[in-house]
Amino acid sequence: MRPFIKILIILFLVLDNQFLYSFNEQDTIHVAFWNVENLFDTIDDPLKQDEEFLPTGEKEWTPERLEDKMFKLSRIILNMNNYKGPDVLGLCEVENEDVLSKLVTKYLSDYGIAYKESPDNRGIDVGLIFKKNIFEIVEINADTVHLPDRYPTRLILNVKLKLISNGEEFSFYINHWPSRRGGEETSEKNRIAAGLTLRNFVDKNLKLNSREKIILMGDFNDEPNNKSITEALRAIPLYCDSLSNPSQNTIYNTSYKTKMDGVGSFKYREFWNLIDQFMVSSELVYGSGYVYDCGSFEVLKPELMVTKSGNFKGAPFPTYGGKRYLGGYSDHFPIEIRIIKK
Repeated sequence: MRPFIKILIILFLVLDNQFLYSFNEQDTIHVAFWNVENLFDTIDDPLKQDEEFLPTGEKEWTPERLEDKMFKLSRIILNMNNYKGPDVLGLCEVENEDVLSKLVTKYLSDYGIAYKESPDNRGIDVGLIFKKNIFEIVEINADTVHLPDRYPTRLILNVKLKLISNGEEFSFYINHWPSRRGGEETSEKNRIAAGLTLRNFVDKNLKLNSREKIILMGDFNDEPNNKSITEALRAIPLYCDSLSNPSQNTIYNTSYKTKMDGVGSFKYREFWNLIDQFMVSSELVYGSGYVYDCGSFEVLKPELMVTKSGNFKGAPFPTYGGKRYLGGYSDHFPIEIRIIKK
């Protein structure tokens, strides 16, 4: 074989492999969620109860501490997805769009922001960031959770994104349901209200487009087997080896098996809780085009943010332990899933 023909063949094989690698990478969408534990600015908002997170407040929350936290959050975020950063990241416990914008502008400049201000009294909201070279915003909506006691809580944020490459649309719902303050049983009615609100929100959109590719994410403050999830939201466990009886309005909980395996994203005293979860619509299980990569749900435990010793060994290294400043990352581990093209 002539030398120049050999060179052409080798060159073709190299370029072909690079093309296939690039193609496969582009066809995988990495989605993550993270409760970032009180990402507050240092400015007093007279309309919010943010006094403890001020330089003069009991947490002594200074610009230097905020800067350190943003750097640490960005470090974890950029380490996700094999050090490429997630394509889409839902966030909760963010005080306002300004502080999220500051984080993105300084440390995550490849990302765009989708946000709506919540009526929550403390001013801790949900938001979404996404890679600007992969997605563009179609629309942003939100629904209000009306609690039995009328206490204002976080909005449910719905962000519809479109892939720039082929126009495929995805609908993301970002949640931070009411806490268990006052006890799990006493506060359960509040999370049931949030579950019913989310279910109605999803059903309303499914009536407009029964094949919508839906991803629910958030800190639900309940686990996959609690009533707010199984009865109010009507999310059923997703088992990759036994899929059956699909319907267009079914919501599948990708986190259920992980919970049954004893893995958690948040540690309360000595108990692990899987309150951070992902759920998907049936179109992402049985549909065409892009689907959930079954079994890809994972609780991320980067070594950087794992507590190495003491009573909380193995737990996330938080920013605060009660009122004591520890200088960590967050009291929750991030979670992730992958969406792949068939």
